[in-house]
Amino acid sequence: MNSQTSLPTAWLVSDGRVLASADVANTPRARRRGLIGQRTVTTVLVLDHCRWIHTIGVKCALDIAYLNADGTVIKIQRLAPMRVPLPVTKSCTVIEASAGSFERWGLHIGDVIEVRYT
Repeated sequence: MNSQTSLPTAWLVSDGRVLASADVANTPRARRRGLIGQRTVTTVLVLDHCRWIHTIGVKCALDIAYLNADGTVIKIQRLAPMRVPLPVTKSCTVIEASAGSFERWGLHIGDVIEVRYT
């Protein structure tokens, strides 16, 4: 567990490479809270059982990856604060990171991400 947020932690792994450590929002309350109120994002957030997010109340731009049931990235987008994108119906998991993270990681649509719990 991450002592600061009380969320479980995990590693994001793709093609044998560790992309980042992440907090996992695995309860309805944690998913509702998300990154609301954050001025800067210092951690990656994984939202289980999620097809839709928004950036209302988030103070910085985010990279968003939608994963299907197999962990394959099916959509990537960068969202500015105060945005409400359309739901991604085939998504099972959403990954939220600071803007620019996916470029640094080399993350693309079609990549498979495994969430490995610590």
